[in-house]
Amino acid sequence: MHPNRCFLGDLMDIFNINFNEYRPKYLQVSDKIKNLINSNILKDKEKLPSIRALALKLNVNNITVKNAYKKLMEEGYVDIAQGSGTYVNKIILNSRVVRDYKDTLKKITASADEFIDFTKESLNSDYFPIESFKEIIMQVLNTYGAEALLYEETLGFMPLREIISEKFWNGSIDKDNILILSGAQQGIDLASKVLVNINSNIVLEKPTYNGALNVFRWRRANIYDIDIKEDGIDINTLEQLLKKKNIELVYLMTYFQNPTGITCSDEKKRKLLYLANKYDFYIIEDDYLSELIYSKNIKHNTLKSMDKNDRVIYIKSFSKIFLPGIRLGYLITPEKLKDSFQNFKINTDIATSSLMQRTLSLYMEKDYWIEHVRRMNTLYSKKYKLTDKILNSCLKEKIEYIDPKGGLSFYLKLKDNVKIDTNQLFYLLKKKNVIISPSSIYYKNPQDGLRNFRISFSSLSDKQIEDGLYKISQVLE
Repeated sequence: MHPNRCFLGDLMDIFNINFNEYRPKYLQVSDKIKNLINSNILKDKEKLPSIRALALKLNVNNITVKNAYKKLMEEGYVDIAQGSGTYVNKIILNSRVVRDYKDTLKKITASADEFIDFTKESLNSDYFPIESFKEIIMQVLNTYGAEALLYEETLGFMPLREIISEKFWNGSIDKDNILILSGAQQGIDLASKVLVNINSNIVLEKPTYNGALNVFRWRRANIYDIDIKEDGIDINTLEQLLKKKNIELVYLMTYFQNPTGITCSDEKKRKLLYLANKYDFYIIEDDYLSELIYSKNIKHNTLKSMDKNDRVIYIKSFSKIFLPGIRLGYLITPEKLKDSFQNFKINTDIATSSLMQRTLSLYMEKDYWIEHVRRMNTLYSKKYKLTDKILNSCLKEKIEYIDPKGGLSFYLKLKDNVKIDTNQLFYLLKKKNVIISPSSIYYKNPQDGLRNFRISFSSLSDKQIEDGLYKISQVLE
């Protein structure tokens, strides 16, 4: 129906309410309208009946409807335009969901045992390599003494930069182009400071990692979000945009993209690099979770390794696959931008943890890192298979998804027979102490993400995965 339909005759029947005597009538009216909005019967920007018309229909006084509309406005469901009427506003509503999501994560951090938390994408603490890490720390302290606790070179501990070049890049990357970071988020922030100014034109995948989205919003860039297909960003749409706009930067994740779990094909990587050279823009490659590949059909072949024209800014975090608390990662700068990145790094912080850098360096030197990654691959491929099996058994009538074949998450889409959206699902599951990530938090316009949600199995036990998915199934039924 047209957003500005006129509620006459039979159309008013959608507002019918069988009032009970136990709850104030204005709350019952607001509940009814919330249900109509959440089930998408009332569309975004749709004008509601006038106070007088709805009061007449429901046989209540005008004050009852006026108070119901006021409550809906306070909760973010509607806008009231003076002299014009009352309108559904899902953008405001979805912004409220984003805020409530963040508040919920803060609360469950303090009482994690009460919740089944499908939002975390960090290792289960049971899998932390505590003994081997403790051994390495003691070796570092015995070797370096107090020196290990002093400030390190701002650009990073040189032996760590050297071993990253040697172990991960076969010496093809100059150690001077490697910056040690306090996690991937710092790398995104550094890249934005080097390349993004007010009204710079940048491209993000749609949907995308909300941490990156917030950085580029803060820089007041013009953000163009482009849909992601089953094999990566929609190249045709990107090319059409490049012909019209001077794009300076494209941010993307090549393996198990957050939140969709999609891996970019080599064909698209080659096309991206071709376009970057042709249209003179840089690419931030956030190499998210490429260590966790569970299928022989996916090969590890980073965009940076294919880059012949020095167009890729490569960012890698060690926190996701290793120990979240060490807060370490690295960035590879294009040669032309090396000085700018180094200057901004110096201005951003004095240094990244010297003890953690030296410890990680020795950990890699002894090849403990390789052993750890192999172990994580074995453990998490089992959790991935368990989650996939349960999704295909108890939820197959309600959801669909693209099999990620790696990583720590599944990105699920509600089928058409499910009449609620994922924001409403978030609140319903929260009451059952199950927390999911509604897709609205991953979109520039939160309204675009009403049918998808992400679940991560990384920090949960097998029983928690089973119980949590069963509760999701119950709610969707």
